[in-house]
Formats: sequence, C-alpha cells, structure tokens
Amino acid sequence: MSIQLIQQAIRYMEEHICENISYTEVAKSIHMSNYNFHRIFSFTTGMTANEYIRNRRLTLAAQELQTSDISVIDVAYKYGYESPESFSKAFSRFHGSTPKQAKRKGTKLHLFNPLVIKIVLEGGSIMDYRMEHEEGQEFIALVKAFPNEIINDDNDHSVSDFWAECYEKDLIEPLKQLRPKGKRDLYGLCSPTKDNETHFRYGIGIVIDKDTDTSKLEAFTSSGYSIWKTEPAEYAVFKCFGSNGDCIGETWGKFFKEFSPQTGFVQTDDTDYEIYFESGERGLFCELWIPVEKK
Repeated sequence: MSIQLIQQAIRYMEEHICENISYTEVAKSIHMSNYNFHRIFSFTTGMTANEYIRNRRLTLAAQELQTSDISVIDVAYKYGYESPESFSKAFSRFHGSTPKQAKRKGTKLHLFNPLVIKIVLEGGSIMDYRMEHEEGQEFIALVKAFPNEIINDDNDHSVSDFWAECYEKDLIEPLKQLRPKGKRDLYGLCSPTKDNETHFRYGIGIVIDKDTDTSKLEAFTSSGYSIWKTEPAEYAVFKCFGSNGDCIGETWGKFFKEFSPQTGFVQTDDTDYEIYFESGERGLFCELWIPVEKK
C-alpha cells in the first residue's frame, strides 16, 4: 500500500465523514481487502481507520456545538450516533467534558486534525532481512477466525490467548511429535484474504514434508485440525528479537514504514507466517515471513 493510497483513504474518510462508513467502505474505495487495509493503515498511522473516523467526528461535533445553535441530539445523529446518550458518553470520554458543557465558552476541548501522510527522513538505521522463494507448502494446524479489528490493538490478546488455550488443552505437543527431534518448529499462519471479509484466519501448526509422520494426519483432521496449503511465493524474511510478541508488531511497522517504501516490495495476498524455532539463536522470538512482490 503506497503513501498515495493511504492519503487517498484519508481523503475518502474526510469526504464521507457524516455518512455511515467504517474501514470496510474505505478499503473498498481503494480496492483493497478489508484485512490488508486494516493492517496496513493501523501499522502505518498507529491507529485504526475506525478510530480515525471516530476522532474526526467527535472533533467536528465539538466545533459545531461551540460555533452554532445546533442541538445536542441533532449533532449526535449527524455524526452517526444511535442516541444522544451514546454520543454523550463517547464525547465525554474523548474531550473530558459533556456536549452541553461544550456549548459554553471557555470549555477545554480536544482537537484531532486530519492526517497528512508525509515521508520523513530520519536517522539511518539497519534493518536486516533476506529474500526467500518458497514453493507451495502444506501444514497441519489448529485454526481459528479472528475479527480484523484486533489487528494492532494493544489491548487485545486474542491470538496470544489462542496459543495459551491450545497449550493448556495439550493440542500443540501432539503436533510436534509428528516431526523428528530437532525439526519441531512451530508456524503461526495468517490467512490470505478476500474482499469484504471481516475476519482473518490464524493457524498454529507444523509443516508437512518428507520428515513428517503423515500416517497420523487423518486422525488429526478428524479431531478438528486443518490442512493449510500455500501457493509458491517470494518472501521478505525478518528476524524478530524480543521476549514477547511485541517485537512482531514492531517489525510489521518497520516493514510498512521503512522497508516497503525504500525497496518497492509490497505485501501480496498470500499466507504470511511466523516461525518459532525449536532451537533458535539467543534472543530470537521468531522469524517473520512476509509474501511480497516488486512494484
């Protein structure tokens, strides 16, 4: 997603700010899948498109309340709230004052200006990566669907909770036993997406190759595990160092803000994944494999 497309998305939101829109309509306006738009916008700007729309609406609502005779109920409905009560609650949380108080001169209000995306030259830093080609692969995995809205939400732990749940139910160790010792790496698989989808699929699994005991696969799939197939793709590979999953989000952010604009490689709609090595180098949390193509 280029800087121009992000700015185009922002322009669309500004032009339709009083209409019933969310990130799904914005994604459609620039011909991107819901998932990819949500992920790229949030990692690039530090907020979701829905947050941007909400903050802009509350800013404009406050300005109207201070500079016109519009009633609280009319401004609530104008900016997409179902009731004056829900509007007042959101308004107070954002501004620290109620809509009625906002009508008074001297009330302190927050201003959230339209985003303008610029390329900023910052201090040079090293971002290590390598390029890899992978033919189509197969995995056997535990798979669950998650709403797009959780992407880059620091308060959401759905994916990490999924890992914890699978470990607690002893669903991962049997998978690892299908591989020989020393080759029991785990994969965190993230689904390619299609237009209009509101959820993405995430899988925890192992690769199926000549080292995998395939005689037991049917028993696994009968008990709820899934076969996950990928297409041949080119990958940009990054090492994520850290003690927890925060390093993955940081690497995604650098991919969109630094790597992609500088190299011309953009993410494709193929499976991306993390590899959690059975025996990795010191401090390595995982490797992040992002499918890319040159634009």
